[in-house]
Amino acid sequence: MPRPSPNRRAARVTRRAVTAPAAEFARYLRTETVGGSVLLAATAVALLWANSPAGDGYRSLRALTVGPAALHLDLTLGQWATDGLLAVFFFVAGLELKRELVTGELAGARRALLPVAAALGGMVVPAVLALAVAHGSPGAGRVWAIPVATDIAFALGVLALAGAALPTTARVFLLGLAVVDDLGAIALIAVLFTDEVRWLALAGAALCCVAYWWLQRRRVTSPLLYVPLALGTWLAVHDAGIHATVAGVALALLTRVHADPGEPVAPLLRLEHRLQPWSAGLCVPLFALFAAGVPVGVGALRSMVVDPAALAVLAGLLLGKPIGIFGATWLAVRLTPAVRPSGLAWPDLLAVAMLGGVGFTVSLLLAELALDGNGDGGGPVDRAKAAVLFASAIASLLGAGLLVLRGRVHRVRAVG
Repeated sequence: MPRPSPNRRAARVTRRAVTAPAAEFARYLRTETVGGSVLLAATAVALLWANSPAGDGYRSLRALTVGPAALHLDLTLGQWATDGLLAVFFFVAGLELKRELVTGELAGARRALLPVAAALGGMVVPAVLALAVAHGSPGAGRVWAIPVATDIAFALGVLALAGAALPTTARVFLLGLAVVDDLGAIALIAVLFTDEVRWLALAGAALCCVAYWWLQRRRVTSPLLYVPLALGTWLAVHDAGIHATVAGVALALLTRVHADPGEPVAPLLRLEHRLQPWSAGLCVPLFALFAAGVPVGVGALRSMVVDPAALAVLAGLLLGKPIGIFGATWLAVRLTPAVRPSGLAWPDLLAVAMLGGVGFTVSLLLAELALDGNGDGGGPVDRAKAAVLFASAIASLLGAGLLVLRGRVHRVRAVG
């Protein structure tokens, strides 16, 4: 067999030298701690930029309109981040949800019961508490939706950093409830924040989804078909008047989970593996860059603490989330066949429940959808976003502190 020429050998070495660092960087971005760190860095940049002398430039950039008006795509950069980039995030989250429901920790009614109950409690209690706090104020009928979601990447990142000594069942429990309540938040987006449905466009979106499902069942793998089809689905959903992130979830839930005989990996796992670094390293941080730039000066903080809507968000995330998650978990274990996760005591579950108050990405999105305004530097949207950021930061710190304390207990038990 002839040996490859020196030029071919050099080309192979060059390809490996180029692709290996790229693959390593993608693997690095897949870890929860790195994803949370990149998100935190983008948020810090947005806050510093928006509250600096160049703040007017930040708001002008966010309000810059780009896109063809004929296709109803003349959106601001902030809207592109919300409607476009977050569609990728929700597609990845939808893939993770389907994997957990079919082959993961949520497969089977009994296994799914506890995180589902915790997620429902973590949605209902914050919503009721926020509604009570904001009662009678402008926007009270919609502000209750803001604290219902938990940020998957950020919460898991805090758990990975501060709760490494806890059993792995802590991560499984948090992942399950975060995925389920994000699905609930997506349902709220589809139901509550759709003012007018264009049925012809919605029918087009349905046809695109059927075509995607058919291609999956026919074992077609070519991205030359799937990429245009995904873009067409997104365009149709957007044109229908429904928030375009719903398109990402719909396609994710139609993706095939099981690999065929001889197939190295299932389409769902392949897509999740390829897109998760883009979601964590680009899409979500860029969304945070355009969404998190809110006033945080003394005047802004003073206006936040006297705004019923902002107080409702704070109460929902900091009180409603941990109370709802922990209370629903306790009731489910006491009243149903659900069992407490292996190796976790009730104080461990309380520490994990505190991380439910890290709303962040989805809560910021819900704040933009629920309240009037486009982030004008001090309006209700910015005050609600500031409340989301403060509540998420406080919940992260409290949760991390509790996790560190519980980690010491687990280490002592392991040594003893």
